[in-house]
Amino acid sequence: MIRGIRPLLRGSTYAGALFAYCGALASLLLLPFAALPALVWPSAGYGVRAVLTLLVWAVLIGATGLARTTRRVLIACARRMLGVPLPDPAARAGADRRRTPLWLLLHVALGWAGAQVSLALLFVGLTIPGGWSGVEAGISVNGWSLRSEGGRRSWVAAACCVLLAAVLCVAVTKALRWLAPRLLGPSAAERLALAAERELVLAERNRLAHELHDSIGHTLTATTIQAAVAGEVLSADPVAARAAMRSIEESARAALEDLDHVLGVLREEKTGAEPTRTLADLPELMDRVRHAGAQVEAELSVGLAQVQGAVSRAAYRILQEGLTNALRHGAGGPVRVRVAALRDGLELSVVNRTGADAATGTGQRAFPTSGHGLLGLAERVRLLHGDFEAGPDGPQHWRLAVRLPVRLPA
Repeated sequence: MIRGIRPLLRGSTYAGALFAYCGALASLLLLPFAALPALVWPSAGYGVRAVLTLLVWAVLIGATGLARTTRRVLIACARRMLGVPLPDPAARAGADRRRTPLWLLLHVALGWAGAQVSLALLFVGLTIPGGWSGVEAGISVNGWSLRSEGGRRSWVAAACCVLLAAVLCVAVTKALRWLAPRLLGPSAAERLALAAERELVLAERNRLAHELHDSIGHTLTATTIQAAVAGEVLSADPVAARAAMRSIEESARAALEDLDHVLGVLREEKTGAEPTRTLADLPELMDRVRHAGAQVEAELSVGLAQVQGAVSRAAYRILQEGLTNALRHGAGGPVRVRVAALRDGLELSVVNRTGADAATGTGQRAFPTSGHGLLGLAERVRLLHGDFEAGPDGPQHWRLAVRLPVRLPA
């Protein structure tokens, strides 16, 4: 029994009923316009004009729901007043807005019916006990009458009327809560659109995470090694030490630009143009690696300037990650970098010494077998429909090889 009366004690029940009644009152703004056709047809009977006014009124109410703003406002109000978890409508789900007029019509109908009946019940409940109001009142339905005699029957009837008004509020609120997800919630098309929007956001954030990992990871690795080199040669070779410090400054500045852009995007702030690193920046990248003490042997083919767009940016990040891993996990010796722009593809490879016996698995490995670096590279290459390979190359070398499809002009 307590569970049955619990909805009568909740404020959300009456907030939902108030939401319905306010919708009914708001529809009165359209009633003067709905009465215009009946006014210009004075020869019609009263019943015909009344029906015509109601029909035009319903059409105007439904037409109001076709606006995109109306749907957004109704969803926000339903979330607040009804406590129904409704997502924001998808931007490209225009056809699903047609369910909004049906919601408005049912909303207004429930509001008017609930308001009239509940107000009538409250009025009867307050006027039946005439003993305290000083007014002789009563009700009569189908020959059965109840007059206010100030006795127990009057008070019981009054309490029943007030209780029925509260129960009606519960019924109206439950009806709206049942209708809201079906008419204001996402349809199948809207769910697909929302899923597509979320997928785009997640893909962009995933791309930013890869970019930030590559940039910051390379910068931290290179600057750590460069700082160590500068400290060792500071007295013996000040020129080399200054060069290493300049390289640290340039690397840190580039990483800060990337970090500022990524944080601005995540905070949904307006940022400047995204710092783009392409194959044109490859010589600068290899110079920073050389300043870190590595010996880089580069084999760059002609025609790299013709590689543009996403392929050029991805190629730079792949080579940056490969060189970073060579600095971090390599065992000295030259790092061989090859970039070949062919007619039907771009071939990239980074080979470095590991100081490990790949056949026996002893010694130092060049790369971890798992982690964000290799996984991020593999995913980046897969998205570009390329081929990815990373593994031992002979007894003491590690090779990273990537082929990206690209069409170059003849």
